[in-house]
Amino acid sequence: MVIFIRFKRVTVFLLAMVFLSFGGLGIYFLHLSTKTSAAFIDEDLKGMLTIEVQQLFDLRNQALLEKDTDMLANLYATEVRYGLWAYEHELKKMNYLHNWSDKQSIVFKEINSQVIVRSAKNKQEGFSLSLLVSTEYQYVYEDAVKTYNSFRLGTYHVLDLMPDDKRWCITREWYTDPFADSLDLDELKSQEIQQQILSGEPKNLSDLNERRVKAVAYADQYCGAASLPEYSFQYNPKYRNYNPQGGDCANFASQMLYEGGNFRKNSTWNYERGAGSKAWINANAFNNYMLYSGRASLIASGTYEKVLAASHKLLPGDYVAYEKKGKVTHISVVTGIDSKGYALVNSHNSDRYRVPWDLGWSNKGIKFRLVRVHY
Repeated sequence: MVIFIRFKRVTVFLLAMVFLSFGGLGIYFLHLSTKTSAAFIDEDLKGMLTIEVQQLFDLRNQALLEKDTDMLANLYATEVRYGLWAYEHELKKMNYLHNWSDKQSIVFKEINSQVIVRSAKNKQEGFSLSLLVSTEYQYVYEDAVKTYNSFRLGTYHVLDLMPDDKRWCITREWYTDPFADSLDLDELKSQEIQQQILSGEPKNLSDLNERRVKAVAYADQYCGAASLPEYSFQYNPKYRNYNPQGGDCANFASQMLYEGGNFRKNSTWNYERGAGSKAWINANAFNNYMLYSGRASLIASGTYEKVLAASHKLLPGDYVAYEKKGKVTHISVVTGIDSKGYALVNSHNSDRYRVPWDLGWSNKGIKFRLVRVHY
């Protein structure tokens, strides 16, 4: 017989752990002496929880890939308000991904997440976890199914797990989702757009300016949770992380230009003593500075349909500015080109590694500014 024990207000001592498997998901039960709630768990249990959460994310990715709403719902405690909200958000994400793939004339082939449990503590009968999740999406174009492309998204989660009769289930989840603000794409599903995308060709980047190459290398290394595993999913520790103050995207773009692209600082565009100037850290000010200083020039601006053709002119080391209500609110830096010549971008907040430049920016009213940087 298994007894669930509610944790009291003093330190918890782990005496034994029993692993039981229900419905393919392992549930760890603790035999405890009573001493405090919300105690942080030891490394052994943290490792076991990592396995459990990894399995949950694997199942969730499979559900997203196959558009299996029943499989998705089974991972959440939908009778709990926050669990229901978390499920409904993933359902919206599922629909968005498939709508975007239809617009793009692609098929997602794999979605694979690497989950890192950064901290965990007891919460009632379950656990509250802080996670770093790096997810790779692999896709092919409908007319070139043997040519694989990929991109990565990095997210930071606060997630609560509670046991029920058969499994662990998610009762609460919060994270900054790259797709959170995107609406459906019915209005963009046109044969003209699909033909334009499918007619694209890979671009020869062998003669790319050396400063651009170094700028991209910097952007790839320090794109946080979206970066390749060998870069340890981190930002450059030399710089302040401005995400808690509203966003780190312009700070990241400025770092790329300075550290990788060898652009010199000046009185307007500067970072020193642990702080950046407005033109360094604010997306709108950064874009204005780059254009008015002559360090960059506009390739095209407008709605997605208006700039799509011009987006093929983008080169690694350029950037895309995203405009809401007449003001630039986000900057992504161009770091690659996929097999159809479609520009790929990196950014902070949310962390992106070589992601198609419009993915997650399908809101009504969004406009794009495609910008050539003069190296």
